[in-house]
Parts: sequence; C-alpha cells; structure tokens
Amino acid sequence: MIMASIACFLLTVVGFFGFQHLYKRTKKWYFTPLLAVPALLIVFLLLTDIPLTAYNQGTKWLSNMLQPATVAFAIPLYKFYPLLKKHAAEIISSVLLGSAVAVVTSVLLLHVIKASPQMIESMIPRSITTPIAMKVSESLGGIPAITAAFVILTGIIGSMIGPIVIEKFRIRGNISRGVLLGMGAHGAGTSKAYELGNVEGAIASVSMIIAALATLMVIPISGFLN
Repeated sequence: MIMASIACFLLTVVGFFGFQHLYKRTKKWYFTPLLAVPALLIVFLLLTDIPLTAYNQGTKWLSNMLQPATVAFAIPLYKFYPLLKKHAAEIISSVLLGSAVAVVTSVLLLHVIKASPQMIESMIPRSITTPIAMKVSESLGGIPAITAAFVILTGIIGSMIGPIVIEKFRIRGNISRGVLLGMGAHGAGTSKAYELGNVEGAIASVSMIIAALATLMVIPISGFLN
C-alpha cells in the first residue's frame, strides 16, 4: 500500500510537470495538465488495480494545498490594488451578472434533462474555484466529488475557449480579458490569464474571488428555481 501511494504521488507530480512542458511547447489542448493528467491517472489505476484509497493517501497533502493556494491569490490583488480600485464597478458588475447567469442556466438546463435534486445541488457551484465549490456543494446537500469534476471540466473548457473568444472578438482590454477568464474558467482561467500578462492574471484572480462570493448570494435564487 505504501509503495502504491508513493507511485501515485510521483506519477501525479511528474505527469503534471511533463504535460505542462508539452503544452507550453506544442499549445495542443489535449496536453493541458488538467485534462491529460487525470486521464493518465485513471488508466494507471485501472491497469494496476490500485485502490483509490491508496491514491488519496499518497496525494492527500497535494489536496490540502488547494486552500492555501487559493489564499495566495491575494498577493497580486495587493500589488495591483490601485488598478482594481479604479475599475471596481466594471469588474464587480460583470462578475455578478456572470455568476447569476451561470447558476440560473445550470439549474434550468438540469431541470430540462430531469436531473435529480442532488445532481442539481452538485452543479450549482460549478463556476467557482474547487475548494470553495466543494464546501458549497456539501452544504447544499450535493456530492462534492461530482462538483469537483464539473468545476475542473468547466475550467478546462473555459481556459480553452476563452483565448479563442478573446482573439475572435479582438478583446484588447486587460480588464475585459481578465474578467472573462477569471469568471468563466476560475483557477484554470486565472492560470491562462497570467500567460497573457500580470494585469490580466490579477484581474482574473479578483474575478474568481468575487464569483465565489456572488455565487453564495445567488444560491437562494437557485433554490427558488429548484
């Protein structure tokens, strides 16, 4: 069990940095670490018949780093505080609207396909960062694991489509690009925003934080729709 846990840890870390290097060199979407590493790990666990408990044991400290990593987003916020203060109204209004649309459309779509109430509760926080989304899902009565999967999927799709939207519609403003990626793809989008520039990354960070708070405000609306 110990050796299996160590192997899972090493494969996770090496796989992440390996696919990150491949993605930076090729820019191919299927080398995105958030997509490629889980696929690699699933195949590995199935072929070796290693139980999920062994994987969780070997990588639990990586999971525990999610919350302090989220707190670390405060650093660029401090650095670019004057810029954020100047454009606070645009950022907050855009993120509030985006959060409301994300929650309401998710609930309505799941009602259309006749999803179970627990599935709906699991999907409500899909547009905010993983550690917060899992806590919100649990408080609503959802399944945190399902929430985490859809949060990651939302982030991957958003971080892939976001740059295409920026290029297609010729979005040149740092604020607009940061809000688009931070609101639409949370953590993965923020990482992508930093590839565009530090300002975009800082704006994406604050957008992601506001989106989490906004989602908590919008949840009563989702309860009414549900």
